[in-house]
Amino acid sequence: MYDDASDLNTEEKSDWDASAELGLLFTSGNTKTETFKTKLSAARDYQNWRHKGIIDYYRSEQEDQSTGDTYVTGDKLFISGQSNYKFNPESRSSLFVFGSYEEDKFSGYEYQGTIAVGYGARYRYSPSLYTDYEVGPGYSVNKPIVNGVVQEQESSAILRVAGNLVWDITKTSKFNALASSEVGQDNTKSRAEVSVSANVNSSLALKFSVAANHNSYLEDASKEKLDTETAVTLVYSF
Repeated sequence: MYDDASDLNTEEKSDWDASAELGLLFTSGNTKTETFKTKLSAARDYQNWRHKGIIDYYRSEQEDQSTGDTYVTGDKLFISGQSNYKFNPESRSSLFVFGSYEEDKFSGYEYQGTIAVGYGARYRYSPSLYTDYEVGPGYSVNKPIVNGVVQEQESSAILRVAGNLVWDITKTSKFNALASSEVGQDNTKSRAEVSVSANVNSSLALKFSVAANHNSYLEDASKEKLDTETAVTLVYSF
């Protein structure tokens, strides 16, 4: 399971599939805000290998009506990449290598990084429905922020568990659900996302998604452990 809700089909391809998402929100009047979200995704599924990479960026700014100053209320970058080696082209089982990097200073960490390896399995229940399951050990590094001060880098061994469901509802609409958890000695980092997308034409789709990011432990008690994000974006596939 890639740590993202895929908008790409899983048929064997000779070339890379790629998509780009874009979402913008501007408000004016009593409250002035600017929100920007973009995501780039690339995938390839062929012979004994399955690859995917994600770059996801979100930024939000709001104007203080009393002073006129603009301040940042959200700024997050997430990058992940994964390769699965299938034991044979028709096998449901595979070995995976996963890596991710996240910068989100509003989460209580300057950055969080993960690398993991393990066993994966894909179960296809029908031509339009399949699920992925993965489990394996890994290693995480991060830098906590406490009261605005960046702390020393921390690291720990983790166990990564992940699952993903992809359902082609119709020829023009798709449902995705994913969840992953990286269990460490001091902190368990979990991510989840549910999305529905509908094609506008052969290359453009409209996507609605709800995502959540949770850390079981934060050194800065003033920070919330759970962050959520609801988005409507346009997805262009090429």
